[in-house]
Amino acid sequence: MTDPTPPPNMLDVERIRVGYGAQTVVQDLSCRLAQGRIGCLLGPSGCGKTTVLRAIAGFEPLVTGEIRLGGRVVSQPDWTLPPERRQVGMVFQDFALFPHLNIAANIGFGIRNLNAAQRDARVAELLDLVGLAALARAYPHQLSGGQQQRVALARAIAPRPALLLMDEPFSSMDVELREQLAREVRGILRHEAITAVLVTHDQMEAFALADEIGVLHAGRLEQWGSAYDLYHRPGSRFVADFIGQGVLLPGTLLNEHQVQTELGIIGGKVAPGLVAGTAVDVLVRPDDILHDDASAQLTEVCDKAFRGAEFLYTLRLPSGAKVISLVPSHHDHAIGERIGIRLDIDHLVMFPRSA
Repeated sequence: MTDPTPPPNMLDVERIRVGYGAQTVVQDLSCRLAQGRIGCLLGPSGCGKTTVLRAIAGFEPLVTGEIRLGGRVVSQPDWTLPPERRQVGMVFQDFALFPHLNIAANIGFGIRNLNAAQRDARVAELLDLVGLAALARAYPHQLSGGQQQRVALARAIAPRPALLLMDEPFSSMDVELREQLAREVRGILRHEAITAVLVTHDQMEAFALADEIGVLHAGRLEQWGSAYDLYHRPGSRFVADFIGQGVLLPGTLLNEHQVQTELGIIGGKVAPGLVAGTAVDVLVRPDDILHDDASAQLTEVCDKAFRGAEFLYTLRLPSGAKVISLVPSHHDHAIGERIGIRLDIDHLVMFPRSA
Protein backbone atom coordinates (compact mmCIF):
# COMPACT_ATOMS: atom_id res chain seq x y z
CA MET A 1 0.00 0.00 0.00
CA THR A 2 1.45 3.37 -1.01
CA ASP A 3 1.56 6.30 1.36
CA PRO A 4 -1.09 8.97 0.75
CA THR A 5 -0.01 12.16 -0.96
CA PRO A 6 1.46 14.49 1.68
CA PRO A 7 -0.42 17.74 2.28
CA PRO A 8 0.94 20.85 0.53
CA ASN A 9 3.33 23.15 2.36
CA MET A 10 1.60 25.92 4.25
CA LEU A 11 3.97 28.43 2.63
CA ASP A 12 5.74 28.26 -0.73
CA VAL A 13 7.79 31.23 -1.91
CA GLU A 14 9.12 30.59 -5.42
CA ARG A 15 11.87 32.75 -6.95
CA ILE A 16 10.28 36.05 -5.99
CA ARG A 17 11.61 39.46 -6.87
CA VAL A 18 10.29 42.57 -5.15
CA GLY A 19 11.27 46.10 -6.05
CA TYR A 20 10.30 49.74 -6.08
CA GLY A 21 10.71 51.35 -9.49
CA ALA A 22 14.18 50.54 -10.78
CA GLN A 23 15.40 49.39 -7.35
CA THR A 24 15.34 45.66 -6.59
CA VAL A 25 14.98 44.95 -2.87
CA VAL A 26 14.55 41.15 -2.93
CA GLN A 27 16.01 39.01 -5.70
CA ASP A 28 15.31 35.39 -6.71
CA LEU A 29 14.25 34.24 -3.22
CA SER A 30 12.70 30.83 -2.58
CA CYS A 31 11.71 29.08 0.64
CA ARG A 32 8.98 26.79 1.94
CA LEU A 33 7.46 25.96 5.28
CA ALA A 34 5.42 22.88 6.21
CA GLN A 35 2.28 23.00 8.32
CA GLY A 36 3.04 23.68 11.99
CA ARG A 37 6.65 24.72 11.44
CA ILE A 38 8.16 28.01 12.56
CA GLY A 39 10.44 29.79 10.12
CA CYS A 40 12.61 32.87 10.54
CA LEU A 41 14.01 35.45 8.14
CA LEU A 42 17.25 36.60 9.77
CA GLY A 43 19.64 39.30 8.67
CA PRO A 44 21.03 42.78 9.26
CA SER A 45 19.03 45.96 8.81
CA GLY A 46 18.24 46.70 5.17
CA CYS A 47 18.71 43.13 3.90
CA GLY A 48 15.09 42.82 2.65
CA LYS A 49 13.61 40.52 5.30
CA THR A 50 10.66 42.78 6.18
CA THR A 51 9.93 43.27 2.48
CA VAL A 52 9.63 39.48 2.11
CA LEU A 53 7.26 39.38 5.09
CA ARG A 54 5.13 42.16 3.58
CA ALA A 55 5.00 40.31 0.26
CA ILE A 56 3.80 37.15 2.04
CA ALA A 57 1.15 39.24 3.84
CA GLY A 58 -0.01 40.76 0.54
CA PHE A 59 1.19 44.32 1.14
CA GLU A 60 3.90 44.24 -1.56
CA PRO A 61 3.36 43.11 -5.18
CA LEU A 62 5.76 40.75 -6.92
CA VAL A 63 7.82 41.67 -9.97
CA THR A 64 8.50 37.99 -10.68
CA GLY A 65 7.83 34.68 -8.92
CA GLU A 66 4.93 33.27 -6.96
CA ILE A 67 3.70 32.89 -3.37
CA ARG A 68 1.33 30.08 -2.32
CA LEU A 69 -0.44 29.55 0.99
CA GLY A 70 -1.70 26.02 1.59
CA GLY A 71 -1.16 25.27 -2.09
CA ARG A 72 -3.27 28.25 -3.23
CA VAL A 73 -1.61 31.00 -5.28
CA VAL A 74 -1.94 34.33 -3.46
CA SER A 75 0.68 36.46 -5.26
CA GLN A 76 1.87 36.60 -8.85
CA PRO A 77 3.15 39.42 -11.05
CA ASP A 78 0.22 41.75 -11.80
CA TRP A 79 -2.08 40.01 -9.28
CA THR A 80 -2.15 39.97 -5.47
CA LEU A 81 -4.83 38.51 -3.24
CA PRO A 82 -5.77 41.23 -0.69
CA PRO A 83 -4.27 40.74 2.80
CA GLU A 84 -7.67 40.40 4.48
CA ARG A 85 -8.48 37.35 2.32
CA ARG A 86 -5.26 35.42 3.08
CA GLN A 87 -6.06 34.08 6.57
CA VAL A 88 -2.82 35.59 7.77
CA GLY A 89 -2.31 37.00 11.27
CA MET A 90 0.32 39.61 12.10
CA VAL A 91 2.19 40.68 15.24
CA PHE A 92 3.91 44.03 14.86
CA GLN A 93 6.96 45.55 16.51
CA ASP A 94 4.87 48.09 18.45
CA PHE A 95 2.11 45.54 19.31
CA ALA A 96 -0.61 47.98 18.04
CA LEU A 97 -2.98 47.23 20.93
CA PHE A 98 -6.13 49.33 21.26
CA PRO A 99 -5.54 51.56 24.31
CA HIS A 100 -9.28 52.11 24.96
CA LEU A 101 -10.06 48.37 25.10
CA ASN A 102 -9.23 46.08 27.98
CA ILE A 103 -7.14 42.96 27.44
CA ALA A 104 -10.09 40.61 26.90
CA ALA A 105 -11.63 43.01 24.36
CA ASN A 106 -8.28 43.40 22.54
CA ILE A 107 -7.96 39.62 22.17
CA GLY A 108 -11.57 39.25 21.04
CA PHE A 109 -11.43 42.09 18.51
CA GLY A 110 -10.68 39.88 15.51
CA ILE A 111 -13.31 37.22 16.26
CA ARG A 112 -16.43 39.37 16.38
CA ASN A 113 -17.94 37.06 13.76
CA LEU A 114 -18.42 34.45 16.51
CA ASN A 115 -21.41 34.55 18.78
CA ALA A 116 -20.91 35.92 22.30
CA ALA A 117 -20.53 32.53 23.97
CA GLN A 118 -17.99 31.28 21.40
CA ARG A 119 -16.04 34.53 21.55
CA ASP A 120 -15.92 34.55 25.35
CA ALA A 121 -14.77 30.92 25.38
CA ARG A 122 -11.97 31.58 22.87
CA VAL A 123 -10.80 34.69 24.74
CA ALA A 124 -10.78 32.80 28.04
CA GLU A 125 -8.83 29.95 26.45
CA LEU A 126 -6.18 32.33 25.10
CA LEU A 127 -5.92 34.36 28.30
CA ASP A 128 -5.18 31.13 30.12
CA LEU A 129 -2.72 30.03 27.44
CA VAL A 130 -0.68 33.25 27.65
CA GLY A 131 -0.91 33.38 31.46
CA LEU A 132 -2.94 36.59 31.70
CA ALA A 133 -6.33 35.36 32.94
CA ALA A 134 -6.06 37.54 36.06
CA LEU A 135 -5.55 40.66 33.90
CA ALA A 136 -8.52 40.26 31.57
CA ARG A 137 -10.04 43.59 32.66
CA ALA A 138 -6.76 45.53 32.72
CA TYR A 139 -5.80 47.99 29.97
CA PRO A 140 -2.64 47.91 27.83
CA HIS A 141 -0.96 50.82 29.65
CA GLN A 142 -1.20 48.84 32.90
CA LEU A 143 0.84 45.93 31.49
CA SER A 144 4.57 45.38 31.10
CA GLY A 145 6.13 45.10 27.66
CA GLY A 146 6.27 41.32 27.92
CA GLN A 147 2.61 41.14 28.92
CA GLN A 148 1.62 43.42 26.04
CA GLN A 149 3.53 41.14 23.70
CA ARG A 150 1.51 38.14 24.91
CA VAL A 151 -1.74 40.05 24.36
CA ALA A 152 -0.70 40.98 20.82
CA LEU A 153 0.11 37.34 20.12
CA ALA A 154 -3.18 36.11 21.58
CA ARG A 155 -5.11 38.63 19.50
CA ALA A 156 -3.31 37.57 16.32
CA ILE A 157 -3.94 33.83 16.83
CA ALA A 158 -7.53 34.18 18.10
CA PRO A 159 -9.04 33.70 14.60
CA ARG A 160 -6.80 30.64 14.07
CA PRO A 161 -4.92 32.04 11.05
CA ALA A 162 -3.41 29.69 8.50
CA LEU A 163 -0.13 31.58 8.86
CA LEU A 164 1.18 33.97 11.53
CA LEU A 165 3.72 36.66 10.59
CA MET A 166 5.81 38.38 13.26
CA ASP A 167 7.84 41.50 12.41
CA GLU A 168 10.62 42.12 14.99
CA PRO A 169 8.12 41.47 17.82
CA PHE A 170 10.71 41.50 20.63
CA SER A 171 13.01 44.29 19.48
CA SER A 172 11.90 46.81 22.12
CA MET A 173 12.84 44.48 24.99
CA ASP A 174 16.15 43.70 26.68
CA VAL A 175 18.14 40.68 25.55
CA GLU A 176 17.21 38.31 28.39
CA LEU A 177 13.48 39.06 28.08
CA ARG A 178 13.63 38.65 24.28
CA GLU A 179 14.98 35.10 24.54
CA GLN A 180 12.58 34.17 27.34
CA LEU A 181 9.59 35.48 25.38
CA ALA A 182 10.77 33.76 22.21
CA ARG A 183 10.72 30.42 24.03
CA GLU A 184 7.29 31.17 25.49
CA VAL A 185 5.90 32.17 22.09
CA ARG A 186 7.28 28.97 20.57
CA GLY A 187 5.38 26.94 23.18
CA ILE A 188 2.15 28.85 22.46
CA LEU A 189 2.48 28.38 18.69
CA ARG A 190 3.20 24.68 19.20
CA HIS A 191 0.11 24.36 21.40
CA GLU A 192 -2.05 25.98 18.71
CA ALA A 193 -0.30 24.10 15.83
CA ILE A 194 0.19 27.42 14.03
CA THR A 195 2.62 27.88 11.15
CA ALA A 196 4.59 31.09 11.62
CA VAL A 197 7.30 33.28 10.11
CA LEU A 198 9.43 35.58 12.26
CA VAL A 199 11.55 38.48 11.04
CA THR A 200 14.48 39.49 13.24
CA HIS A 201 18.07 40.70 13.24
CA ASP A 202 18.79 38.86 16.52
CA GLN A 203 20.18 35.37 15.98
CA MET A 204 19.65 34.21 19.57
CA GLU A 205 15.98 35.14 19.23
CA ALA A 206 15.85 33.17 15.98
CA PHE A 207 17.55 30.16 17.61
CA ALA A 208 15.09 30.21 20.52
CA LEU A 209 11.96 30.35 18.37
CA ALA A 210 12.44 28.94 14.89
CA ASP A 211 12.66 25.44 13.44
CA GLU A 212 14.14 26.74 10.18
CA ILE A 213 16.07 29.93 9.55
CA GLY A 214 16.81 31.80 6.34
CA VAL A 215 19.78 34.18 6.39
CA LEU A 216 19.32 37.16 4.06
CA HIS A 217 22.01 39.46 2.72
CA ALA A 218 21.49 42.31 0.27
CA GLY A 219 18.11 40.99 -0.82
CA ARG A 220 19.22 37.42 -1.43
CA LEU A 221 18.73 34.28 0.61
CA GLU A 222 22.20 33.05 1.51
CA GLN A 223 21.09 29.84 3.25
CA TRP A 224 17.95 28.18 4.63
CA GLY A 225 18.34 25.54 7.33
CA SER A 226 18.35 24.67 11.01
CA ALA A 227 20.25 26.76 13.55
CA TYR A 228 22.69 23.84 13.92
CA ASP A 229 23.43 23.75 10.19
CA LEU A 230 23.83 27.52 9.93
CA TYR A 231 26.35 27.47 12.79
CA HIS A 232 28.29 24.32 11.93
CA ARG A 233 27.78 24.14 8.14
CA PRO A 234 27.52 27.72 6.87
CA GLY A 235 27.04 27.82 3.12
CA SER A 236 28.81 31.13 2.50
CA ARG A 237 31.33 33.50 4.00
CA PHE A 238 28.53 35.86 4.96
CA VAL A 239 26.67 33.18 6.93
CA ALA A 240 29.91 32.04 8.59
CA ASP A 241 30.61 35.61 9.69
CA PHE A 242 27.03 36.57 10.63
CA ILE A 243 26.06 33.47 12.62
CA GLY A 244 27.83 33.01 15.93
CA GLN A 245 31.38 34.12 16.49
CA GLY A 246 34.54 32.95 14.82
CA VAL A 247 37.49 33.84 12.64
CA LEU A 248 38.67 32.71 9.22
CA LEU A 249 42.18 31.31 9.63
CA PRO A 250 44.44 31.10 6.54
CA GLY A 251 45.36 27.59 5.41
CA THR A 252 46.53 25.49 2.49
CA LEU A 253 44.73 22.41 1.22
CA LEU A 254 47.02 19.36 1.47
CA ASN A 255 44.66 16.77 0.03
CA GLU A 256 40.98 15.87 -0.08
CA HIS A 257 40.92 15.28 3.69
CA GLN A 258 43.44 17.70 5.24
CA VAL A 259 44.22 21.41 5.53
CA GLN A 260 47.47 22.86 6.87
CA THR A 261 47.03 25.88 9.19
CA GLU A 262 49.17 27.72 11.72
CA LEU A 263 47.43 25.65 14.41
CA GLY A 264 48.37 22.40 12.69
CA ILE A 265 46.77 20.00 10.24
CA ILE A 266 42.97 19.91 10.35
CA GLY A 267 41.18 16.85 9.02
CA GLY A 268 37.66 16.60 7.68
CA LYS A 269 35.51 16.61 4.58
CA VAL A 270 36.88 19.09 2.05
CA ALA A 271 34.59 21.00 -0.28
CA PRO A 272 34.42 19.32 -3.71
CA GLY A 273 36.31 20.87 -6.59
CA LEU A 274 39.27 22.12 -4.56
CA VAL A 275 42.72 20.76 -5.39
CA ALA A 276 45.87 20.37 -3.30
CA GLY A 277 47.75 23.64 -2.89
CA THR A 278 44.61 25.79 -2.90
CA ALA A 279 44.81 28.71 -0.47
CA VAL A 280 41.77 28.59 1.80
CA ASP A 281 40.32 30.24 4.88
CA VAL A 282 39.16 27.87 7.62
CA LEU A 283 36.33 28.82 9.97
CA VAL A 284 37.43 28.50 13.61
CA ARG A 285 34.76 28.98 16.30
CA PRO A 286 35.44 29.83 19.97
CA ASP A 287 34.46 26.29 20.99
CA ASP A 288 37.05 24.88 18.54
CA ILE A 289 39.95 26.35 20.55
CA LEU A 290 40.54 24.55 23.85
CA HIS A 291 42.72 25.86 26.68
CA ASP A 292 45.45 23.27 27.35
CA ASP A 293 48.33 24.03 29.73
CA ALA A 294 50.20 20.97 28.43
CA SER A 295 50.16 22.18 24.81
CA ALA A 296 53.30 23.45 23.10
CA GLN A 297 51.11 25.77 20.98
CA LEU A 298 51.35 29.04 22.91
CA THR A 299 49.25 32.14 22.27
CA GLU A 300 49.15 35.60 23.83
CA VAL A 301 46.01 36.86 25.57
CA CYS A 302 45.29 40.22 23.93
CA ASP A 303 41.71 40.72 25.11
CA LYS A 304 39.22 39.06 27.47
CA ALA A 305 35.51 39.37 28.26
CA PHE A 306 33.96 37.87 31.38
CA ARG A 307 30.79 35.85 30.60
CA GLY A 308 30.08 34.43 34.06
CA ALA A 309 30.83 30.73 33.64
CA GLU A 310 33.38 31.49 30.91
CA PHE A 311 35.88 34.01 29.64
CA LEU A 312 35.90 34.85 25.94
CA TYR A 313 39.61 35.25 25.21
CA THR A 314 41.04 36.87 22.10
CA LEU A 315 44.37 35.15 21.46
CA ARG A 316 47.23 36.27 19.22
CA LEU A 317 49.11 33.56 17.33
CA PRO A 318 52.86 33.88 16.56
CA SER A 319 52.03 35.11 13.03
CA GLY A 320 49.89 37.91 14.44
CA ALA A 321 46.62 36.26 13.43
CA LYS A 322 43.95 36.19 16.13
CA VAL A 323 41.52 33.52 17.26
CA ILE A 324 38.90 33.52 20.01
CA SER A 325 38.30 30.88 22.66
CA LEU A 326 35.70 30.17 25.35
CA VAL A 327 37.50 29.11 28.53
CA PRO A 328 35.99 28.19 31.94
CA SER A 329 36.16 31.30 34.10
CA HIS A 330 38.29 29.71 36.81
CA HIS A 331 41.12 30.02 34.24
CA ASP A 332 41.62 33.77 34.81
CA HIS A 333 44.61 34.86 32.72
CA ALA A 334 45.97 38.38 32.43
CA ILE A 335 46.20 40.29 29.18
CA GLY A 336 49.71 39.76 27.81
CA GLU A 337 50.01 36.30 29.40
CA ARG A 338 50.87 33.35 27.16
CA ILE A 339 48.65 30.27 27.42
CA GLY A 340 48.61 26.88 25.72
CA ILE A 341 45.80 25.89 23.36
CA ARG A 342 44.84 22.99 21.13
CA LEU A 343 42.45 22.70 18.22
CA ASP A 344 39.36 20.47 18.38
CA ILE A 345 37.25 20.98 15.23
CA ASP A 346 34.34 18.62 14.52
CA HIS A 347 33.09 20.40 11.39
CA LEU A 348 35.64 21.52 8.81
CA VAL A 349 34.33 24.64 7.05
CA MET A 350 36.49 26.44 4.52
CA PHE A 351 36.27 28.89 1.67
CA PRO A 352 38.75 29.46 -1.20
CA ARG A 353 40.91 32.48 -0.40
CA SER A 354 40.12 34.04 -3.78
CA ALA A 355 36.44 34.25 -2.81
